[in-house]
Amino acid sequence: MTPPANAARNSNAARDIAHVMHPYTDQRAHAVNGPVVITRGEGVRVWDDQGKEYIEAMAGLWCASLGFSSKRLADVAHQQMLKLPFYHAFTAKSHEPLIDLSEMLIERAPCPMSKVFYANSGSEANDTAVKMIWYYNNAIGRPLKKKLIARHKAYHGITAVAGSLTGLPANHKMFDLPVSDRFIHVSTPHHYHGGLPGESEEDFATRLATELEETILREGPETVAGFFAEPVMGAGGVMVPPATYFAKIQAVLRKYDVLFVADEVICGFGRTGNYWGCQTFDITPDIITCAKALSASFLPISAIIINDKVFQGLADGSATIGTFGHGFTYSGHPVSAAVAMETLKIYDEMNLVEHVRTVGAHMQKALRDRFEGHPLVGEVRGVGMVGAVELVADQATRKNFDPSVKIGPRLAKAGEAEGVILRGLPNDAMAFSPPLIMQIDDIDRMVERAGRALDAVTVQLRRESLTLV
Repeated sequence: MTPPANAARNSNAARDIAHVMHPYTDQRAHAVNGPVVITRGEGVRVWDDQGKEYIEAMAGLWCASLGFSSKRLADVAHQQMLKLPFYHAFTAKSHEPLIDLSEMLIERAPCPMSKVFYANSGSEANDTAVKMIWYYNNAIGRPLKKKLIARHKAYHGITAVAGSLTGLPANHKMFDLPVSDRFIHVSTPHHYHGGLPGESEEDFATRLATELEETILREGPETVAGFFAEPVMGAGGVMVPPATYFAKIQAVLRKYDVLFVADEVICGFGRTGNYWGCQTFDITPDIITCAKALSASFLPISAIIINDKVFQGLADGSATIGTFGHGFTYSGHPVSAAVAMETLKIYDEMNLVEHVRTVGAHMQKALRDRFEGHPLVGEVRGVGMVGAVELVADQATRKNFDPSVKIGPRLAKAGEAEGVILRGLPNDAMAFSPPLIMQIDDIDRMVERAGRALDAVTVQLRRESLTLV
C-alpha cells in the first residue's frame, strides 16, 4: 500500500500504516491519510514527530487529568517497580498499594460504600459490574432478575457485555451487539433534542422517569436487575441531565428494587466540579465504576466500588461455590495502584474541586461567549470542565448534518492545523474535556484555537453549499 505523500518510506507514519490497526478509526482512510504521531507531552500540551505543538482539549481520551508530565508520579512508579513490580490479588493475596488505595477510595466515596474490586479499564469495570449484578441476584435467590437498562447514546465501554450496555450504533453495528435481550435501552436525557415543543426540563424528566417505569413494568419488575448511567453522558455527546432527572429516576429504581450503577469513568475525580458526578447530581448508587483520572491515566487501572448490600450477596455466593470466580491478572497491580494513590494525594494537595469550579466556570463562559450565536451552533452545554458545542445544519429545526458530511473528522483536522486536538462526537458535537490542571489562560488559548478551527470548517461547508447560511 502506498504511504501518504508526506510519509517517507521509513517514517513513523509509513511504519504505522504498515503495522498498526487503530481503535475508533476508519482503517481505509487511515491508510491514505496516515497518523498524527505524538512524541512527547508537557503540562496541557503535546508535540508530534514534526515538532508541532498542540493544546490537548480532550485530555487524551477524557483522562489525562494532570496533563502529560509528572516527575512525581514517574518517581512513585519507579520506586514501586523496585520494591514490588507485580503481585496479584487472587486467592486472598494482597499488597500494601492495593490495601491503601482501597481505603482511600472508600473514604472518598460519595456515599457509604463497603469494598473495592479492581480491573484495568472502564470497559472491564462495567463488564465486572454486570457480572456482579447477575451473581448477586443468583446468590440471594432471584435467578430471573437479570435484565439491565441503559440509555441510548450512553457509553459504558466496548467489551461484548459493556458494549451491549453502550447505546451508540457504531459500537453495535457489525459486532452483533447487544449480545442478548437482557440489555434494554431507554431515551437519552437530552432536552435540546428530546424535549417536546414547550416542554420544560422538569416535565421532560418526568416523562423519562415514566418511560423507565413503563419499561420495567413491561419487562416485568422481577426480571429487571440494574440501571447504568453516566452522571454526564460523555462519548455520546456530553449531555448534561435535565433538572430533576436523577431524583425522578432514582425514585423509580427504588420502587422496583433495581440496582443503580453510576459510571464515573469520565465524571469521577473532579471533572464536573465535585469530586464525583454523583455529588453534582445527588445520586446515591449501589455500585460506582471509575477509571481514567483514577491514575491520571499514567497507568491502566479501574475500580468497582460496591455498597454493603451488594457485597454481602457476593460474599454469600462465593461461600456457596467456594470462590468468587472473576478477576484479572492485573487487578490492583501494585505499580498502577501506587500511582493512583499518589494521584489522589495530588488532587487533595491542589484542592482539585475548587480549582475545577473556578476554571470550569471560566471555561463554560468562554465556550458560550465564543460559540453561542455562531450560525452553525445549535447548543453549547457542559458543567465543570467538560463541555460540548453542537453544530447543526439548520438552527430552526435543530437538524444535524448528514453523516456523509463528516463534521467530526473535518473539525479534528482543522483543529490540528490550529494547534488544538479536538474530538467530534455524535450529533456533531465538538467536545471539550481538557486536563484538570488547566489555567484560565490555557482555556482562553484552547477556545481561541477551537474557534478558528470552526471558522475554517464553516468556510469549507459554505464553499461546498452544505449550509443554509
